[in-house]
Amino acid sequence: MAARTKARKRALDILFEADQKGSNVLAVLEDRLRDSGRETPLPPYSEEIVRGVVHWWVELNSIIQQASPEWTLPRMPAVDRALLRIGAWEILCNDEVGIGTAIDEAVKLAADLSTDDSPSFINGVLGTVAREAPALKSAD
Repeated sequence: MAARTKARKRALDILFEADQKGSNVLAVLEDRLRDSGRETPLPPYSEEIVRGVVHWWVELNSIIQQASPEWTLPRMPAVDRALLRIGAWEILCNDEVGIGTAIDEAVKLAADLSTDDSPSFINGVLGTVAREAPALKSAD
């Protein structure tokens, strides 16, 4: 597994854990930075993703909701919510990651970790986000 793929998975773990516990995402991140719970420390890119998602939380949620009018965020599986936030952040805020890569990585993680319908749902929502990305970036 590539380093960024592993980092995305670890960022997903943090976002999912915070969601399930009803905890502050940055508090969970700080806990994982102190004690990763694994043999390897948290990759720097995991921290960058989580901090980026938190920084743009309101905007990302709004963008995701607009791209998925039939599904409210609370109705989505927690894994899907976290993957959509990560994917949308990579598409909209990280110029080092190609749009196709961001979508593919989110879809692959959804296939491994979420429901049978999640990969196509994530692909569709992030595809919509990607089509709107130029307008959204210029609005910032």
